[in-house]
Order: sequence, then structure tokens, then C-alpha cells
Amino acid sequence: MPEPAELARELARANELLESRARALDLAERRLADARTDARTLAATNERLNATLADARESLVSLRAELEALGTPPSSFGVVLEPGDETVDVATGGRVLRCAVRPDLDPDVLRPGARVLLNEALLVVGVVADLPAGETVRLVEVLDDGRLLAAGASGDEMVLLASAALDVAALRPGVTLLADRRALLASAQVPRSEVADLTLEEVPDVSYADIGGLGAQIEQIRDAVELPFRHRELFTEFGLRPPKGVLLYGPPGCGKTMIAKAVANSAGSHFLNIKGPELLDKYVGETERQIRAIFTRAKEHATSGRPVIVFFDEMDALFRTRGSGVSSDVEATIVPQLLSEIDGVEGLANVIVIGATNREDLIDPAILRPGRLDVKIKLDRPDRDGAAEILARYLTAETPLNTGGREPEEFRSALVAAIVDRLYARSEENRFIEVTYAGGDREVLYVADFVSGAMLAGVVGRAKKAAIKDLIDGGERGVRLDHVLAACAAEIGENEELPNTTNPDDWARVSGRKGERIVFLRTLVGSRQLTP
Repeated sequence: MPEPAELARELARANELLESRARALDLAERRLADARTDARTLAATNERLNATLADARESLVSLRAELEALGTPPSSFGVVLEPGDETVDVATGGRVLRCAVRPDLDPDVLRPGARVLLNEALLVVGVVADLPAGETVRLVEVLDDGRLLAAGASGDEMVLLASAALDVAALRPGVTLLADRRALLASAQVPRSEVADLTLEEVPDVSYADIGGLGAQIEQIRDAVELPFRHRELFTEFGLRPPKGVLLYGPPGCGKTMIAKAVANSAGSHFLNIKGPELLDKYVGETERQIRAIFTRAKEHATSGRPVIVFFDEMDALFRTRGSGVSSDVEATIVPQLLSEIDGVEGLANVIVIGATNREDLIDPAILRPGRLDVKIKLDRPDRDGAAEILARYLTAETPLNTGGREPEEFRSALVAAIVDRLYARSEENRFIEVTYAGGDREVLYVADFVSGAMLAGVVGRAKKAAIKDLIDGGERGVRLDHVLAACAAEIGENEELPNTTNPDDWARVSGRKGERIVFLRTLVGSRQLTP
């Protein structure tokens, strides 16, 4: 049996061995934990590397696709002229080619005028939207086989095919078309709003009853316009040709436009109101084109059997004497265009041209000769009786009056007489301007020499406005005598500085003064206060 000391030593060695193994085991566990941590870190790193590799692979594929796209030959555009069973005729780059079509492309979309894509092998691979812009041409005529005779801006004519999008039956000469001249194809109609803006296609609401002081002129124009329309068979029986046109001339504000509107109203006609200055265009040929379009529209309306009035306001702005040097040379082509249109109306019923101007002396004589504007009607400034008749149109029975106990009709007549007496009196307070003629003679002109229908309407309007302001301020209702007298003074005062002393003769002619040339004007502003 071993000694106790030996056993103690054995036990100590066993304990040391156990502690050594425990330390080894603890170290192994720590190493295992570190290894597991390292494994997890490596796994996460591996995942990140895999994701980065996938992103890089996708970027590489995208870059390769972009590179291939950049290296792809460009596609070209073309316009289908004529579709076939397996091929189509396409205009591209100024050439006409017969091209094959991609098998999966719907043949129904390959209509004439369709815009298509061609690849490098000139294979039709797709249809794209129509181009909304391009060159414009003017339609001259629709040919019997559906082709279109058109003219470019320089006047050169060409025959075009019509795309499927165009309603050929609805096209009228003079319309503007969008065209590809190299493909010889018209693809769309371009609306031109400016002609519509220059015309007023409706019956005006002005009647002869609204016009005062122009009884003789109204009878003249009714004889010229309404008589041939209402009694066409009698004109035919007597072999009498209706007049083609009427010229209304005279000073501003004397009713030229109102008479034209009343004619249209009385005849129940289409009224094409052409504003002369707005018809002028800086581009060569545009004004002439618009004149053609206006007469084309007039002829279309005339076929319905209703009369058509083509009214040129401020006619001297458009149709001045050729070669006069008064304006630019545009009248060299505009005047002949109007003459050809007026002469073209000869065999067409229901169309009459009415022109209005303040300067008939500036209009080309060819327009005014018999057979064109046959009837010339002068609308002069109203005399006292004419002024009273005009005022009665504005001071009606419906106008509120402050009669001061008098009978309404009697008071209305008194107001009219007061306005006429105030404006037509050749007194010192009505001295207007002093003119000097080329011969040296001088003459003082009075307010009465410049009264117009527009001026009379202005006087009544001022008086009515004054009555309204008095009523708002708590005064009595109605127009009084002091209202109309104050309105006369205000109207005279507003116009007394208007005479043009820079070009006196031109101003005098516009104002209706004829005869010897005026070389100097002197306004008499303040003469009413200075004269005893």
C-alpha cells in the first residue's frame, strides 16, 4: 500500500493535470468562439462580395447593351406613298423606294401619308407619329382623279398626292396645306385664322331706321343693291345688269359703315366686313392670297341663293393709285388682284362689293371705273335738319328726361333744337380754325363745318352720362337742358385741338374739304375767351 506522501503527490499531479486540461479546454472554447466569429464575418464579407459582383455583372451587361446601341446604324424616316401586298412605296431622302415590311407589322397602318421607320437595310420596321410641321402650299384646284394642284410661296405650281388623313372632297381652292414637296404629298390642312378674323359672317343688327339725315343716300344704295336682288326677273326682262360695286365716300363719322350694315340687314345677306389695314401683310403675296380667300368664301355663300356683301372699310389703305408714290409698291399687285376678283363676279349672282373711304382721291382709278364700283355715293356732313333727325335716333321716347313739367315730346324737341342751335350757330364762340389757301385767301371755319353723326352721338352720350352721375349723387332723374349744353361745349373743346397743322391739306381732305389746296391751318383755341 503506497505511502500517504506518495498518494498526496499523485493527487497533486492529478489536480495539476486536470487544471491543465481545463485551461486547454477553455482555450479551445475561446478559439472555437473566435473561429465562429471569424466565420460569420467571412460569410458577411462573402455576401457583400457576391452582391458587388452581381452589381458589376449587371453594370457590365448594361454597358454592353449601351455600347451595342451606340454602334447600331441610325434608322431613317420615310413617308408611305402607296401600300402594296408585301412591299410599300416609301419616299425618303428625296428618293422613292419600294421597301419590304417587317412580317409582324400590321399592314393596315401603312396608309398613304403614314410616317415610317426604315432600318439600315431599308426595311420598314415601324410606324411613328406624323410630323406636325413642314412646308405649306396653297391649293389651286382638286383634280378629277383626287390629286391636288397646289402653288408654293413663289407661285410655282405642283401636283401633289393626298394623304389618307385629308378629306379631299371638303377641300376648297385657296386653303393652306401642309406638304412634303420632295415626297409630292399633302398631309394635312392648315387652318388660317387670320381670314376668319378679318371677316364677320353674320347679319348685322343695324337697320335703316337707325340712320338719320341720309334719306337720299339710303335710297341710292337701296336702288343699287336691294333692287337687283329683290326684282331679279325685272332686271333680266329689261336687260339691265346689276351693279358690281358701290363706293361710299365722305368725311369720317358720317355713317358709311352703318349704311353698309343696314344694307346687309335689309337684304338678309352674309356680311363680310374686311378691315383694310389689317389685311396688309409684310410677306409678298399674302395680302393677295387673303383677298382670293375672301372672294372664294363669298362665292361659296352666294351659291345658297342669299346675297353676299363684301364690305371693304378704309378702302384707300389697300387699293391706292398704282405708281403714285404715296405709299410702297404693294398696290402694284394688290390692286390687280381685286380687279380680277371683281371682274370674276360678273357671271355670279348675289355678290356685291361695297367700299368705304375718307379719301376717294387716293383709290386707283381702275377700281372706280364703270363696270366695277359703278355707284358712287357721297355721304356729306349733316345739315341742321339732318342733325335733328340724327339726334332723334339717340334721344328716343325711352330716354329718361327731366322735363320740368313740360310735355315729354315737346321737351325732347326742345333738347334737339338746343343742340342744333349750339353746334350750328356761326358765332364767335363757335369759331373753329382759320385756313389759308394756296392762293393766299383766308377763311374761318366754324364748328358747323365739322359736325358729324358720330359727334352728335357723342354729345347725347355725354349728356346721358352727366344725368346718370347727377342721379347717383342724389339729384333728380333724367336728362336736362344744362346737360346737353354742357355736353356740346365738352365735345367742341375735345375736338378743337385735333386739326393737323403739320399736313393741313391732307387733314382737310380727310375732313371732307375739297377745292383749293390748303397750305396752313391755325386753330382758334381760346378765341372765344379773347373775343369781346
